[in-house]
Amino acid sequence: MIFNKDGSTTIITQEKTTIIEFVKGLEGKYETLKNDNLIINLFSLKDLSVADVNEFLRISNQHKAGKHSFVIVTDRLSYEDVPEEITIVPTLQEAYDLVEMEEIERDLEF
Repeated sequence: MIFNKDGSTTIITQEKTTIIEFVKGLEGKYETLKNDNLIINLFSLKDLSVADVNEFLRISNQHKAGKHSFVIVTDRLSYEDVPEEITIVPTLQEAYDLVEMEEIERDLEF
C-alpha cells in the first residue's frame, strides 16, 4: 500500500496484494487514518469484482459514520454495480471533487 497525504485527504493506492490483504492492512492502519478523508485507488487492478469492492463495506460505513469521506477509485465497475453505501468513481479527479463536495455539505450540516 502506498499512502499519499494531501491536506485532510489520504490517497491509498493498491499495488500487488489481494483485496482481502489490502482491507486487512487498511484496518490495521485505520487508527492513524480515521480523521482523514480516504480515497482508495484501485486503478491498477485489472480484475475487480463487486465482491472485491464489497470487502470495503464495513470500513466504509465506519468511516462515513465518523463524518469523513471514503471513496473508491476504479473504472472497472460503476456506482450502479455496487451497494448504495459504497462510493465509487472512475477517476482520481472525481474522487477529489466528491470529497470537496462532501466537506462543504458537512460544513453546512446537510
